[in-house]
Amino acid sequence: MLNYALDFAFLCFGLGLAMNLYRVFRAPGVTDRILALDTMVINVLTLIVLYGMRTKSGVNFEAALLFAMTGFVSTVAYCKFVLRGDIIE
Repeated sequence: MLNYALDFAFLCFGLGLAMNLYRVFRAPGVTDRILALDTMVINVLTLIVLYGMRTKSGVNFEAALLFAMTGFVSTVAYCKFVLRGDIIE
């Protein structure tokens, strides 16, 4: 039963990732693209964790944590660049 739930979750989050990818290319503004990229990071994190659950490996959870920190910092830096035109003051 858990395998069916994991398959369904993979399908749902994979579909969400594809929708976010479409939004990155077809968004009307820069802020919408930033939000789509941030949501893509969340979807990829979820896929990494689901894969770790499927393979019963703890390494994937550490990789997801590192990817989450990198995604957060990159989103903040990109937003700061859009607002001010400079990342480092």
